[in-house]
Amino acid sequence: MIDLKKRSLLKIAALSAVASAVLIGCGKKEEPAAVAPPAAAASAPKAEPLKIAFAYVGPVGDGGWTFAHDNGRKALEKEFGDKIKTSFVENVPESADAERVIRDMAAQGNKLIFGTTFGYMEPMLKVAADTKDVKFEHATGYKQAENMRTYDSRTYEGAYMAGVIAGKMTKSNVLGVVASIPIPEVIRNINSFTLGAQSSNPKVKTKVVWVNGWFDPPKETEAATSLINGGADVLFQNTDSPAVLKTAEAKGKRAFGWDSDMTAYGPKAHLASSVINWGPYYIKATKEALDGSWKGGTGAWWGVKEGAIDIVSIAEDVPAETKAKVAEVKKGLTDGSFAIWKGPITDNTGKVQVAKDSVADDKFLGGLNFYVKGVEGKVPGGNK
Repeated sequence: MIDLKKRSLLKIAALSAVASAVLIGCGKKEEPAAVAPPAAAASAPKAEPLKIAFAYVGPVGDGGWTFAHDNGRKALEKEFGDKIKTSFVENVPESADAERVIRDMAAQGNKLIFGTTFGYMEPMLKVAADTKDVKFEHATGYKQAENMRTYDSRTYEGAYMAGVIAGKMTKSNVLGVVASIPIPEVIRNINSFTLGAQSSNPKVKTKVVWVNGWFDPPKETEAATSLINGGADVLFQNTDSPAVLKTAEAKGKRAFGWDSDMTAYGPKAHLASSVINWGPYYIKATKEALDGSWKGGTGAWWGVKEGAIDIVSIAEDVPAETKAKVAEVKKGLTDGSFAIWKGPITDNTGKVQVAKDSVADDKFLGGLNFYVKGVEGKVPGGNK
């Protein structure tokens, strides 16, 4: 009895299992096996950033020339972000050390190298000849190569505008210039400063003291003191530190900032600062290196027109009419209606250097080796 009951239960269970299988087979289609999604295509490797190096003749904190170049480097980083990687070496002397530093920059994989002072010209040429895959940019020079070009700023335009102010603000009619190295660039600035001063005060005379270096605060201070002792009450400089302005501040005289806004170094003495903005050129050169349009063997010389030169932070006590004249000069330099080096211009021996109504071209300006009328003394012998 019990066995019959067990067999009946087993039979019922078996019949139920068969029925369930039939129902499942009839009522639901078999789902296809799940297919894994295709693997995402491998993303293209990210391009390596363009490595760019800068060789500086002075410290980045000089407050003038090198400080302005480093601001240009920072403008690059802001413009291009992770597309580039920049570095710099400061206090690179204009000697055999320059070649060593620049060669090392190339060896470290930098493909765009900026040398920011005149004395790097020959060292850069040597390294450029040995590293054709590197692009070289030399500031203020005149020699070029297939993979090396030159760039400069028309600092003489800022010097002229400073002169317009100096001529009006001097009481002694004696201006003083602390000059670095007797090359055309510096001579051009001394002369342009004097021409600007004469445009607002024909009685002015300019005295010059050379320090034979770009960044030497003690010598710059000594030169500024000498000029003040010689009767100069307004000082101008073509050196890289704020020492001249500081000296004028200490001795109750007036002076200008150079290359960067130096107001903070001598707020009472400060008349204005002639500044350089290297950012626009550095951005242009880097863009060309990135997109493949960079070409060597050429040169660029930018000024007020291109936004590379300006006169800023003009002192409150400068007369309104003088400020208006500076603004007029700036406008003329921008639209081409005004030329600083328009004749007649004579040197300080009385020889006509630029004939009446003639305008000196860049070749002439690039080889200046004389003082204009109103500058005392003779140009020292020096390398071009």
